[in-house]
Amino acid sequence: MIFLKKIKKARGFLAGVILSATAFFFIHAKSNDSYFEISKNLDIYTNLFKELNNYYVDPIEPGKLVKTGIDAMLDDLDPYTNYITESDIEDYEFMTTGKYGGIGASMRRKGDEIYIGDVYENSPAQKAGLHPGDLVESIDNQPVKGKTIDDLSMLLKGSPGTQINMKIKDAFTHNELQKMVTRGEIEISSVPYFSLIGDQNNIAYVRLTQFTQGCARQVKDAFDSLQRVQPALKGLVLDLRNNPGGLLEEAVGICNLFIDKGQLVVSTKGKIPELDKDYKTPSNIWNKDLPLTVLVNHSSASASEIVAGTMQDLDRGVIIGERSYGKGLVQVTRPLGFNARLKLTIARYYTPSGRCIQMLDYAHRNADGSVGFIPDSLKKSYKTKTGRTVRSGGGVEPDAFIKDEPMSMIAVTLYTKNYLFDYATEYASKHPTIPAASKFSLTDDEFNQFSKWVENKDYSYKTETEMQLDSLEKIATKEKYYDNAKGEFEALKGKLSHDKKQDLLKHKDQVKQMLENEIASRYYYTRGRIAQGLQYDKDVDRALALITQPSEYQKILKPGK
Repeated sequence: MIFLKKIKKARGFLAGVILSATAFFFIHAKSNDSYFEISKNLDIYTNLFKELNNYYVDPIEPGKLVKTGIDAMLDDLDPYTNYITESDIEDYEFMTTGKYGGIGASMRRKGDEIYIGDVYENSPAQKAGLHPGDLVESIDNQPVKGKTIDDLSMLLKGSPGTQINMKIKDAFTHNELQKMVTRGEIEISSVPYFSLIGDQNNIAYVRLTQFTQGCARQVKDAFDSLQRVQPALKGLVLDLRNNPGGLLEEAVGICNLFIDKGQLVVSTKGKIPELDKDYKTPSNIWNKDLPLTVLVNHSSASASEIVAGTMQDLDRGVIIGERSYGKGLVQVTRPLGFNARLKLTIARYYTPSGRCIQMLDYAHRNADGSVGFIPDSLKKSYKTKTGRTVRSGGGVEPDAFIKDEPMSMIAVTLYTKNYLFDYATEYASKHPTIPAASKFSLTDDEFNQFSKWVENKDYSYKTETEMQLDSLEKIATKEKYYDNAKGEFEALKGKLSHDKKQDLLKHKDQVKQMLENEIASRYYYTRGRIAQGLQYDKDVDRALALITQPSEYQKILKPGK
């Protein structure tokens, strides 16, 4: 997501909305015909709402009905144009600031029961002695069994300083306990982890998870901190994988760390020329010489793509990983009154070379309403500062492509059925400490213990091959071919039937890494997950290899030289 910073009764409420909307459209209408069309349809909407309110057989909920209508209208546009009600404002603010009032713990649902999931470091939940795996029985005397995660979020969030009483069953002792938790201001750092990595501990690694207010300063502080520890840094790794984006100005600030003051980073262009703008780096550069690598994947979007695309266009860094998401649209929020807002797309953004990386064409939908990709015929080629070719219309293509390993069905099933989570709880109850997360791994004997533990659990699943065969069987039955081929179908099913034990051995490395990651989080929280995961990270390994081989690094940025 890219955001720019802040730029009683049903009839009374609706009249205000209609008058405001009519005035806006009257001022901005380009012709009498377009104004008439808008005015006519607003009148129809007003009259329809009045008739519903007066004559519908049952009472209506005006706010809910209006939101349903607005959401349906906005569905015809892009998924980033949204109506934000007063009750949703707090969630929206959290997306841009990373702050909210609460206890600092996530909830995990297993069947109808609710368990503590992750506990954030130094949070009220941690200080109250809550830990992952605790069964939550009630909150302020309200039983929580069967409630949704959204229901729980409403109960747990609140003003800092207020208290809630939680009845839990301790995951380690199995004793029922009352926990009084004082809510605090929870700030989820956009930089949850940074460290020196590499054989010589002379490469600075920083993970950025979202572009919230102040994150550029956090990234700079992280690099500064690492440089103080290791003045002889050899290179930088900025990890933007799974970063959905956020504030455009923060993306400009992060680019400013690596490129000179006054350099164009991104341009926005929309329907209203007066709102078009060029964003240039406002401050002095932090470092222009150290080799830089930027990690991206399919979930790196928006502001992440501005940073990656700008570093690529200016040949300032090597982009590593998979093609990014492909969101080249800019949003602002507009006040609607009564503390409601409209977040709407007003422009496309363009990187320094002039390319727009937007991948989906929301302006031209297919007959069934689906959205297609920008066609190849409309994609254009552009040149980076040193003359490398980059393309528009399809996200940021990495300079060093590394395919992400797909998750096996057994790994997905063990995760979704909470067996990895449950075993991590059991492991933590028996092991007071573990080595540093960056060095922690399970021995073969320990993994065998997990294999025995999960042996009698229900983690049945179907492989993709089996699902395709089921689909083929349904089609054959529908077209009346199945009876003649029943024997062949049964024989093929027998040959393709998987053995869970063999699958666990086949995908041992993947399952083991996921289990280790879950266990590490019990001792070292979010930073532990990241530190532990770097042990097996192919993208990071590639970054280290390029930084420690300057000729290979330069070959990518300056081909033919």
